[in-house]
Amino acid sequence: MRVREDFRTLSGTEKAAIFMMSLSEDQTANIFKQMDDDEIMELSQVMSSLGKVNSEIIERLFIEFAESMSSTNALVGTLDSTERLLAKVLGKDKVDTIMEEIRGPAGRTMWEKLGNVNEEVLASFLQKEYPQTVAVILSKITSEHAARVLALLPEGFAMEVVMRMLRMEAVQKEVLDDVEKTLRTEFMSNLARTNRRDSHELMADIFNFFERQTETRFMESLEERNSESAERIRSLMFTFEDLGNLDPSGIQTLIRTADKEKIPLALKGANETMKDLFFSNMSERAAKIMKEDMAAMGPVRLKDVEEAQQALVNVAKELAERGDITIASAKEEDELIY
Repeated sequence: MRVREDFRTLSGTEKAAIFMMSLSEDQTANIFKQMDDDEIMELSQVMSSLGKVNSEIIERLFIEFAESMSSTNALVGTLDSTERLLAKVLGKDKVDTIMEEIRGPAGRTMWEKLGNVNEEVLASFLQKEYPQTVAVILSKITSEHAARVLALLPEGFAMEVVMRMLRMEAVQKEVLDDVEKTLRTEFMSNLARTNRRDSHELMADIFNFFERQTETRFMESLEERNSESAERIRSLMFTFEDLGNLDPSGIQTLIRTADKEKIPLALKGANETMKDLFFSNMSERAAKIMKEDMAAMGPVRLKDVEEAQQALVNVAKELAERGDITIASAKEEDELIY
């Protein structure tokens, strides 16, 4: 029977298997209930072939787990993972309704959601509605937002809305319910499904997922055909090197959130400045362990390094979208002042 003695050689699945076997049967059973059949099969196969695990490995595994869970930023939830979880307990129609609400603008009520809709998008929708309906809607959102929307409506239509608002008395609940229903079925659901992103932003995201050689090939070809678009896409792309512009708090959040197996592999191909940035934002003990892990790797494939670096970039972008970190470019106007 083989004995597991080197923590650095363990895969993520092996770590999960050791962790599960260290729990009580009831705790393990509850965790298995949250997994699908493929995950249970993969984990069970690894558990059955683990062999003897050194006690020091188990201790280090629990320390790593406790450190990763000590921050609220340790878990990364996504729309896809949320939808998969809901699908296990709710019907498709209910899941679709909930996900439309989530994908739409933020807010607990319809009026809070409406307050987070861009004024140009809202004005474009409202100018197709009856002036009385628009008057009701503008009376329910903030005055500042209503002013921006009114300014974008055709002048004659806008004045008709203003006159309706001046003459408007208390709105009956039935009328409000009808307006909310119209907003939910005709506007919010379409807004959640509509891709409103700039085409260059979309293409920059696609380029971010290319392997380095493929990205270079496409960018060179695009420069020959449309140098302006190529330059704009390049400015919108977020690369591994851009992580160097994160402040210490941002780097620390990224380290806590990212897959612990990806960081040493990504840094294996990084310059010394980037390595120092990561190491200086870890505890002395954690930095020492990571340096040992990197040394123990030996030669690694360029493709594996690039995939690990892209994984860190993806996590950073998710954190930025949630407002947990701020991604600044190297441009002077984006520098942070302390």
